[in-house]
Amino acid sequence: MTTVQATPSVTVGGRRVECAPDQSLLDACLRAGVWMPNSCNQGTCGTCKLRVLEGEVDHRGSPSDTLPEEERQAGMALACQASPRGDVVVSSPGADGGAVRSTHALRDLVATVLSVEDVARDTRRLLLGLEEPLAFSAGQYVELAVPGSGARRQYSLANTPQEDEVLELHVRRVPAGIASDAWAFGSVQVGDRVELTGPLGDFHLPDEADDQGEPMVCIAGGTGLAPILGIVRTALRRRPDREIVLYHGVRGPDDLYDVDRLAELAADHPGLRFVPVLSHEPVPPGSVCRAGFPTDTFVEDVASARGWSGWLCGPPPMVEAGVKAFKRRRMAPRQIHREKFTPADALGSEPPEG
Repeated sequence: MTTVQATPSVTVGGRRVECAPDQSLLDACLRAGVWMPNSCNQGTCGTCKLRVLEGEVDHRGSPSDTLPEEERQAGMALACQASPRGDVVVSSPGADGGAVRSTHALRDLVATVLSVEDVARDTRRLLLGLEEPLAFSAGQYVELAVPGSGARRQYSLANTPQEDEVLELHVRRVPAGIASDAWAFGSVQVGDRVELTGPLGDFHLPDEADDQGEPMVCIAGGTGLAPILGIVRTALRRRPDREIVLYHGVRGPDDLYDVDRLAELAADHPGLRFVPVLSHEPVPPGSVCRAGFPTDTFVEDVASARGWSGWLCGPPPMVEAGVKAFKRRRMAPRQIHREKFTPADALGSEPPEG
């Protein structure tokens, strides 16, 4: 007689979810609509670190610098890497009093490339049409299976949640990059089919019921503008008179994009102020651009950010400088939200490209 092996499960905050032996704890929970903290999903950021209360896990590819041996022995695990060895019970980081909240269910999708547009120096906009709508929160990202490579890359959505059938991605060219150089700036063709997984990430606006409508400052570096666009447009859709200052930092004038789009948005919403900032090339005569770094420009412009929320997306040095700038202007640490973009190398070992 053949014995059917029961599928292992992971229980968090009283919620029990089936989790296959080759599936990560994080993937199982997100696909069931159970929220767990997640950011890079590669085991490098430590956002999804949790404690195994009962049972055992296989740590698989968990990096030792993120999850040292002493932490493993103490029962800690990275949810994005660990898989169950039988039923397990875990304590989720960020869970309030053992309770867990729901989230948009993680899904596998197939999309069609609808358009490819050069919008700035080494920057392209890709529009991907979905066969069915994707529920997500403004600021989240999707993971794309790069055609013909076996590699996967993460790209933030520039969409609002209402724009759920055509996804907008901003891709910056990385020399020898498998996703950007070889695909998005190389072999991609309108009509191509691509596989996606999403939504992912904790960098997003709170649900509308929890949105306090506080003033916001957003600082984007390069294609970090993508999720900021979704966040800003969603915030203004909820409260058209909301006070928002948006800084877009790039190296030179040729790196700026969507300036007209943001100018139109500001014209419709007097509370929005858009400030483009050039860090390495001269400001053209008559331009509205500022010179320097966007984090320094914020400090020059804002005497106090007490009661504001801050949103940072771009290269790690910019994000780290932004956190310091926000704190310097007395913003509460719990109101500081950040997403770091780390360019993938040519071998495809690091996420994400943009």
